[in-house]
Amino acid sequence: MGVLIPAAGPARVARVLAGRALQGLGVAVLVSGLCFLVVQRLPGDIAYRIAAGRYGYDLVDAEAAAGVRAELGLDRPVWQQLLAWLGDLLQLDFGRSLVTHQPVLSEVGYYLTGTLQLAAVALALAVVIGGTIGTAAGLRPASAIDRLTDLWVATVRALPAFLLGLLLILVLSVHLDLLPSAGHGGATSIVLPATTLALGLSGLVARVTRDAVVEVRQSEYVRFARTKGLGERVVLVRHVARNAVSVLVPYLGVQAVVLVEGVVVVEALFSWQGLGHALVHAVFWRDIPVLQATALVLALLVVAVNAVVDLAVLWLDPRPRRQAVTS
Repeated sequence: MGVLIPAAGPARVARVLAGRALQGLGVAVLVSGLCFLVVQRLPGDIAYRIAAGRYGYDLVDAEAAAGVRAELGLDRPVWQQLLAWLGDLLQLDFGRSLVTHQPVLSEVGYYLTGTLQLAAVALALAVVIGGTIGTAAGLRPASAIDRLTDLWVATVRALPAFLLGLLLILVLSVHLDLLPSAGHGGATSIVLPATTLALGLSGLVARVTRDAVVEVRQSEYVRFARTKGLGERVVLVRHVARNAVSVLVPYLGVQAVVLVEGVVVVEALFSWQGLGHALVHAVFWRDIPVLQATALVLALLVVAVNAVVDLAVLWLDPRPRRQAVTS
């Protein structure tokens, strides 16, 4: 007698999570060390910049800078400062901002919320725009829609995020006065930065979706579904869409790196209160704890997105997940 049981689902999930956890640990140490060393190589006096951030450039002098240097131990050898930071990191102690004196975790948590909001809206828009365009092109390969899709993909992928953002500001904010050009106020303030990120991502989504739809529609199981008398709409929803999504999801994970890079540029351009905005200001004021924590969270976001993608692929995998065990 044959019995169907789940095929080691929890074990596969555990392996994925364990692998990503180890990756996250390595990323944390590497990113923290690199950020620290990069800050040390930036031009200018770190203590003077920090003192200027605290008291203002008009009130800062050599004595104030010396006081900051002694207070923060910036006169110690670089390797001692690095070991002290890594030790605090292992204890999850990120300290306080050197400029505002606020706990770093609370500041980064506030900016993280803004970044997650922006990334979620941008990703949703990219999937809707790119998925719609790609599906339309995949259903009619070699047609005018397919050629227009190629043009769209080439255009949005070639435009840098900052240039695309400036164009949207000029058209939608300056000339048409439809949306605010910057800030983090009302609900409409997220439209321009999210659209800037979404348009760049939509090119890849459209291309991958188009190729996946064409490949799936030519597969044997889709032809078999048609021979059973299923309508084209049912075939598209039940067979083509799910298998195309399982191909698209891993590419979205790859684009997490591009999304993080774009977030830094777009948040600075639109003055959006997110991790990218915080990172730029931390670099300018040499606020080392905030800089390291912000860069660390950005890097770990990529790891987290990849873990979610891995789990989604396991769930969407159309191959059999059950095995027969005879008793």
